Amino acid sequence: MSEAATFFLGAVAVLATPGPTNTLLATSGAISGFRRSLPLLGGELGGYLLAIVVLLSLVGPIVAAMPAFGLVLRIVVCLYLLYLAAMLWRQSGLPIADARPIGPLRVFVTTLLNPKAIIFAFTLLPLGQSDGLVAALPRLGALSVLIVLIGTCWIAAGSSLQRGYHGIAKPRVGYRAGAVALVLVAALVSGNAIGMAWS
Repeated sequence: MSEAATFFLGAVAVLATPGPTNTLLATSGAISGFRRSLPLLGGELGGYLLAIVVLLSLVGPIVAAMPAFGLVLRIVVCLYLLYLAAMLWRQSGLPIADARPIGPLRVFVTTLLNPKAIIFAFTLLPLGQSDGLVAALPRLGALSVLIVLIGTCWIAAGSSLQRGYHGIAKPRVGYRAGAVALVLVAALVSGNAIGMAWS
Protein backbone atom coordinates (compact mmCIF):
# COMPACT_ATOMS: atom_id res chain seq x y z
CA MET A 1 0.00 0.00 0.00
CA SER A 2 1.36 3.42 -0.93
CA GLU A 3 2.23 6.05 1.66
CA ALA A 4 -0.58 8.32 0.41
CA ALA A 5 -3.15 5.52 0.69
CA THR A 6 -1.96 4.69 4.20
CA PHE A 7 -2.30 8.34 5.20
CA PHE A 8 -5.80 8.61 3.68
CA LEU A 9 -7.15 5.42 5.26
CA GLY A 10 -5.56 6.24 8.60
CA ALA A 11 -6.93 9.78 8.64
CA VAL A 12 -10.44 8.63 7.71
CA ALA A 13 -10.37 5.92 10.37
CA VAL A 14 -9.26 8.33 13.09
CA LEU A 15 -11.70 11.09 12.12
CA ALA A 16 -14.65 8.70 11.77
CA THR A 17 -14.07 7.15 15.20
CA PRO A 18 -16.40 8.52 17.91
CA GLY A 19 -14.62 11.04 20.11
CA PRO A 20 -15.17 14.30 22.00
CA THR A 21 -15.39 16.53 18.91
CA ASN A 22 -17.63 14.16 16.98
CA THR A 23 -19.83 13.82 20.05
CA LEU A 24 -20.37 17.59 20.13
CA LEU A 25 -21.03 17.76 16.38
CA ALA A 26 -23.62 14.97 16.50
CA THR A 27 -25.20 16.39 19.65
CA SER A 28 -25.52 19.81 18.02
CA GLY A 29 -26.98 18.23 14.89
CA ALA A 30 -29.64 16.54 16.99
CA ILE A 31 -30.40 19.66 19.02
CA SER A 32 -29.93 22.61 16.67
CA GLY A 33 -30.32 20.94 13.28
CA PHE A 34 -27.99 20.49 10.33
CA ARG A 35 -27.68 24.04 8.98
CA ARG A 36 -27.28 25.76 12.35
CA SER A 37 -24.54 23.30 13.29
CA LEU A 38 -22.39 23.83 10.18
CA PRO A 39 -20.45 26.79 11.69
CA LEU A 40 -19.05 24.33 14.24
CA LEU A 41 -16.88 22.90 11.47
CA GLY A 42 -14.76 26.06 11.57
CA GLY A 43 -14.09 25.47 15.26
CA GLU A 44 -13.19 21.84 14.60
CA LEU A 45 -10.83 22.65 11.73
CA GLY A 46 -9.13 25.49 13.61
CA GLY A 47 -8.73 23.36 16.73
CA TYR A 48 -7.15 20.43 14.88
CA LEU A 49 -4.77 22.57 12.83
CA LEU A 50 -3.58 24.63 15.80
CA ALA A 51 -3.12 21.51 17.93
CA ILE A 52 -1.16 19.71 15.20
CA VAL A 53 1.11 22.70 14.55
CA VAL A 54 1.82 23.15 18.28
CA LEU A 55 2.43 19.43 18.75
CA LEU A 56 4.79 19.20 15.80
CA SER A 57 6.80 22.32 16.49
CA LEU A 58 6.79 22.67 20.29
CA VAL A 59 5.48 19.64 22.17
CA GLY A 60 7.26 16.96 20.14
CA PRO A 61 10.77 17.97 21.23
CA ILE A 62 9.63 18.33 24.87
CA VAL A 63 8.01 14.87 24.96
CA ALA A 64 11.14 13.38 23.40
CA ALA A 65 13.27 14.95 26.13
CA MET A 66 10.82 14.44 29.02
CA PRO A 67 8.39 11.47 28.58
CA ALA A 68 6.60 12.47 31.81
CA PHE A 69 5.30 15.56 30.01
CA GLY A 70 3.29 13.31 27.68
CA LEU A 71 1.67 11.70 30.71
CA VAL A 72 0.74 15.09 32.18
CA LEU A 73 -0.70 16.15 28.82
CA ARG A 74 -3.00 13.10 28.72
CA ILE A 75 -4.15 13.72 32.30
CA VAL A 76 -5.06 17.33 31.45
CA VAL A 77 -7.03 16.14 28.40
CA CYS A 78 -8.86 13.57 30.54
CA LEU A 79 -9.83 16.17 33.15
CA TYR A 80 -11.14 18.52 30.47
CA LEU A 81 -13.26 15.77 28.92
CA LEU A 82 -14.80 15.00 32.32
CA TYR A 83 -15.51 18.71 32.84
CA LEU A 84 -17.16 18.93 29.44
CA ALA A 85 -19.23 15.82 30.17
CA ALA A 86 -20.41 17.34 33.46
CA MET A 87 -21.39 20.56 31.69
CA LEU A 88 -23.41 18.68 29.08
CA TRP A 89 -25.15 16.59 31.73
CA ARG A 90 -25.98 19.70 33.78
CA GLN A 91 -27.49 21.35 30.72
CA SER A 92 -29.64 18.27 30.15
CA GLY A 93 -31.43 19.04 33.41
CA LEU A 94 -32.38 22.55 32.33
CA PRO A 95 -35.77 23.33 30.80
CA ILE A 96 -35.70 22.82 27.05
CA ALA A 97 -36.02 26.54 26.43
CA ASP A 98 -32.94 27.20 28.59
CA ALA A 99 -30.69 24.56 27.00
CA ARG A 100 -27.85 26.38 25.27
CA PRO A 101 -26.75 25.33 21.78
CA ILE A 102 -23.17 24.17 21.33
CA GLY A 103 -21.00 26.98 19.98
CA PRO A 104 -17.90 27.01 17.76
CA LEU A 105 -15.67 28.08 20.67
CA ARG A 106 -16.53 24.99 22.68
CA VAL A 107 -15.85 22.79 19.66
CA PHE A 108 -12.56 24.62 19.08
CA VAL A 109 -11.31 24.10 22.65
CA THR A 110 -12.49 20.49 22.73
CA THR A 111 -10.74 19.75 19.43
CA LEU A 112 -7.62 21.54 20.61
CA LEU A 113 -7.45 19.02 23.49
CA ASN A 114 -8.64 16.07 21.40
CA PRO A 115 -6.23 13.09 21.75
CA LYS A 116 -6.69 12.44 18.02
CA ALA A 117 -4.46 15.44 17.29
CA ILE A 118 -1.60 13.51 18.89
CA ILE A 119 -2.17 10.65 16.44
CA PHE A 120 -2.16 13.05 13.50
CA ALA A 121 0.97 14.88 14.64
CA PHE A 122 3.12 11.93 15.64
CA THR A 123 1.83 9.11 13.42
CA LEU A 124 0.20 10.35 10.21
CA LEU A 125 2.24 13.55 9.82
CA PRO A 126 5.69 12.56 11.04
CA LEU A 127 8.52 14.99 10.35
CA GLY A 128 12.19 14.18 10.27
CA GLN A 129 14.77 16.07 12.27
CA SER A 130 15.55 18.40 9.35
CA ASP A 131 11.97 18.85 8.13
CA GLY A 132 9.85 21.86 8.97
CA LEU A 133 6.12 22.49 8.98
CA VAL A 134 6.31 23.37 5.28
CA ALA A 135 6.96 19.69 4.55
CA ALA A 136 3.65 18.79 6.20
CA LEU A 137 1.54 21.36 4.31
CA PRO A 138 0.31 19.02 1.52
CA ARG A 139 -0.94 16.48 4.03
CA LEU A 140 -2.36 19.18 6.27
CA GLY A 141 -4.35 20.44 3.29
CA ALA A 142 -5.71 16.98 2.53
CA LEU A 143 -6.44 16.42 6.21
CA SER A 144 -8.37 19.71 6.37
CA VAL A 145 -10.68 18.55 3.58
CA LEU A 146 -11.28 15.23 5.37
CA ILE A 147 -11.95 17.01 8.67
CA VAL A 148 -14.71 19.12 7.10
CA LEU A 149 -16.25 16.23 5.15
CA ILE A 150 -16.35 13.77 8.03
CA GLY A 151 -17.42 16.46 10.50
CA THR A 152 -20.34 17.24 8.20
CA CYS A 153 -21.27 13.56 8.26
CA TRP A 154 -21.37 13.58 12.06
CA ILE A 155 -23.62 16.64 12.08
CA ALA A 156 -25.86 14.98 9.51
CA ALA A 157 -25.99 11.81 11.63
CA GLY A 158 -27.18 13.76 14.65
CA SER A 159 -29.67 15.71 12.56
CA SER A 160 -31.08 12.55 10.99
CA LEU A 161 -31.50 11.03 14.44
CA GLN A 162 -33.69 13.97 15.38
CA ARG A 163 -35.75 13.65 12.19
CA GLY A 164 -36.00 9.90 12.58
CA TYR A 165 -37.78 10.34 15.89
CA HIS A 166 -40.06 12.98 14.36
CA GLY A 167 -39.18 15.49 17.03
CA ILE A 168 -39.76 13.02 19.90
CA ALA A 169 -36.07 13.00 20.85
CA LYS A 170 -35.62 15.86 23.31
CA PRO A 171 -32.47 17.99 23.51
CA ARG A 172 -31.77 16.61 27.00
CA VAL A 173 -31.38 13.13 25.47
CA GLY A 174 -28.73 14.45 23.10
CA TYR A 175 -26.88 16.22 25.91
CA ARG A 176 -26.90 13.16 28.16
CA ALA A 177 -25.83 10.82 25.37
CA GLY A 178 -23.00 13.21 24.57
CA ALA A 179 -21.98 13.37 28.25
CA VAL A 180 -21.83 9.57 28.52
CA ALA A 181 -19.77 9.34 25.33
CA LEU A 182 -17.29 11.91 26.64
CA VAL A 183 -16.90 9.99 29.92
CA LEU A 184 -16.09 6.85 27.92
CA VAL A 185 -13.48 8.73 25.88
CA ALA A 186 -11.99 10.13 29.11
CA ALA A 187 -11.79 6.59 30.47
CA LEU A 188 -9.86 5.48 27.39
CA VAL A 189 -7.47 8.42 27.68
CA SER A 190 -6.91 7.81 31.40
CA GLY A 191 -6.34 4.11 30.74
CA ASN A 192 -3.67 5.06 28.23
CA ALA A 193 -2.09 7.43 30.75
CA ILE A 194 -2.04 4.72 33.43
CA GLY A 195 -0.42 2.38 30.96
CA MET A 196 2.27 4.99 30.29
CA ALA A 197 2.87 5.45 34.02
CA TRP A 198 3.36 1.72 34.59
CA SER A 199 5.47 1.10 31.51
